[in-house]
Amino acid sequence: MADATSNNQFHHHPPPTINQPLTHPISVICPQYLAPYPVDLTITEKTFSLTDGDYAVTDINGNIVFKIKGKLLSLRDKRSLVDAAGNTLITMRQKVMTAHRRWEAFRGDSTDSKDLLFSVKKSSFFQIKTELDVFFATNKSEDVSDLKIKGSYYERSCTIFHGNSNVIVAQMHKQHKVKNIVLGKDAFGVTIYPNVDYAFIISLVVILDEINKDRDGRD
Repeated sequence: MADATSNNQFHHHPPPTINQPLTHPISVICPQYLAPYPVDLTITEKTFSLTDGDYAVTDINGNIVFKIKGKLLSLRDKRSLVDAAGNTLITMRQKVMTAHRRWEAFRGDSTDSKDLLFSVKKSSFFQIKTELDVFFATNKSEDVSDLKIKGSYYERSCTIFHGNSNVIVAQMHKQHKVKNIVLGKDAFGVTIYPNVDYAFIISLVVILDEINKDRDGRD
């Protein structure tokens, strides 16, 4: 009987967990940024930089994978994600006159509505903890978000979920490096789960950073 009991245990379907794999890959910017394994990237903010390249994104070997360029002193906040060769992958800008700090992201250098890839907004106007909704351009009704970002941004502890499920697609975490502290740079890590567009996730983190910079009410 003991053998039968132990065998039955292997036939029980385990409850869904936060580590269950995606049924379909999430590719938003380009399929080349999909990997069948977790991808760990480090985002370093250049605190004292007044030139383009406000952030650098590096892999575990320290190689630059992406850069984030900003438009300073412009009428509206704007950021671009570029690859290591300098090609613009996506342009992100804040949508003016919106109560929930909505950002829109477009393919390449475009800001034309036909090139819209996704948008991000606060789940609610007043927030103690971070909670953002992500909508793909194909989600016209926006009844249900395609991704959700939850956590504490200032603790660099945010998780990106698939829709309203418990399936994790990426996580932010602190990184303590002496050289970054000495250079006055803020660095944090992002782990992107398998089959999730890591360029897309980095662009979400950039928008998350921009939204949290203005939490003093300058909407």
